[in-house]
Amino acid sequence: MYTTKRVIPVLLVDGNRLIKTIRFDKEIYLGDPLNTIKLFNDMMVDEIIVLDIKAAVKKIPPNFTFIERLASECFMPVCYGGGITTVDEVKKILSLGIEKIAIQSEAFKNPDFVSGIADRYGSQSVVVSVDIKKDFWGNYFVYTHRGEKRIAEDVFELIHLFETKGSGEFLINVIDRDGTFRGYDIPFIKKVADTAHIPVVACGGAANLDNIRELFEKTSVSGAAAGSVFVFSSKTRGILVNYPDQKTLDSICKRH
Repeated sequence: MYTTKRVIPVLLVDGNRLIKTIRFDKEIYLGDPLNTIKLFNDMMVDEIIVLDIKAAVKKIPPNFTFIERLASECFMPVCYGGGITTVDEVKKILSLGIEKIAIQSEAFKNPDFVSGIADRYGSQSVVVSVDIKKDFWGNYFVYTHRGEKRIAEDVFELIHLFETKGSGEFLINVIDRDGTFRGYDIPFIKKVADTAHIPVVACGGAANLDNIRELFEKTSVSGAAAGSVFVFSSKTRGILVNYPDQKTLDSICKRH
């Protein structure tokens, strides 16, 4: 559906600590996120997603001091999420130089929060982050609060709802694949991307660039987001910040 494909590193933070999770549970400490950002600058990354995964659970507001430093260090567009509950917080974050806001917990609690942001700052500023978990019988459910709180509504009903509220993009993260190096959940992601009428970015499970290539070949997603593949050297999880060069990126994304 969307011709311009994007390959997007995802950085998870706890305050100002860079971490990586496995199935949203086990945490691996990686260091200073700003140092990683500087490396991605040199690698000319398309864009980046930074998520404070503890803010909503701890019910603490966004760390504006960190966000300001983040925005000043980044040479690429940034999507930031975590603990955002008011339009005033959105205003402040955007004023610091962040391009997009990812929202989750507050959006599911109050869907009109999405339209409040979209009406004021445009749909292009709003990303609704949707965390998915598959049960024993193969059914998919939406969760918030790091996979702890299940949402009753069907995922595809929610996609339609948030489209009508003005979301400009969806970030779909499959919890069961997070940090596992098992590859993307292609059948599910394909169904989501075929259902949505706005760009979809898929996340969860990428082990290598071939997984990203497969995602683009088999689904209509706009973007492939990944964490482990861009911060680890291999499945042994030795830390190595990396990103494909322009020629490789053009090949993966079929850019001409």
